[in-house]
This record gives sequence, structure tokens and C-alpha cells, in this order.
Amino acid sequence: MLRFLQRYPHFLELAYNFTHTALKPFSRWLKPKTNVEALFIKVEEVSKGAVFDCRMCGQCVLHSTGMTCPMTCPKNLRNGPCGGVRPNGNCEIIPDMPCVWVQAWERSMHMPAYGKDIFNLTPPLNRSLQNTSAWINDFTGLAEKLPSGWNND
Repeated sequence: MLRFLQRYPHFLELAYNFTHTALKPFSRWLKPKTNVEALFIKVEEVSKGAVFDCRMCGQCVLHSTGMTCPMTCPKNLRNGPCGGVRPNGNCEIIPDMPCVWVQAWERSMHMPAYGKDIFNLTPPLNRSLQNTSAWINDFTGLAEKLPSGWNND
């Protein structure tokens, strides 16, 4: 619906920064499993769904992937392309679909604040956060929680 906005990653980067700054004073009320989270989930489903085809993974990394959702990759790859990118830049699984990671790379070049984050490795997705609010998980630190088996403890 509003996916054309992905062609303007710097604008989306500014919107991300604005949202993060605007929510920061309210962080003490941003808690999981509350009515506030239920509201955030609905808002994220509608807004991020319309712009990014959000899959509600609960660990949003849009700002570090060129404002392109890696969960829309047919293989759910969160750290770059699979190696099967076609010569035209399309996906090996869905030939008519541009590779999510080719788009992420190209878009990250237009993001002065977070563009270099595309070089950072992202930990594996913590699937226990599926269908929760990525904003709340970010503010509470849950987004940083590694799946079991990935801790050094």
C-alpha cells in the first residue's frame, strides 16, 4: 500500500529517529504484555505492514537493513543474501521479486545515520518475540535477548 516510501530510505530514517526520540520519555510505560503493548502491536501491524510488509518478528532491524525488512526474504535471512541472487538482482526462490538484500544494500547507501549498520551481523531471530511489539522490545531490552543456545553463559 505505502511501499513506495521504501524508495526514500533517508526520509524513513528520519521518521525512525523522530519516533524513537518521541517515545523515549514514555519508556517507563512501554512494557510487554500490557494494554499499551496491545495498542503498539495494532499500530505496528497497520503502519509497518503498509510500508514494509512487516511480519511482526518483534526484533525490527529496519534501520540497519536500509529500511528493508529482511523477514520478507523467502528464506528469512537476516544477515545478507543467500548466494542465489540472480544476475538481474532478483530472488532465486521468487524470480519476479527483487532480492531483499540487494534492495537493502542499495537503500542503505542513502542513509547517513544508519547506512553503515548494514555491515553489522545481526544475531539470529528470537522467535519467542514473534507477534510482539518491536518498539516495546527495543525499549525494554528484550530485542537484545538472544535465543537460548546463543548465550555464552
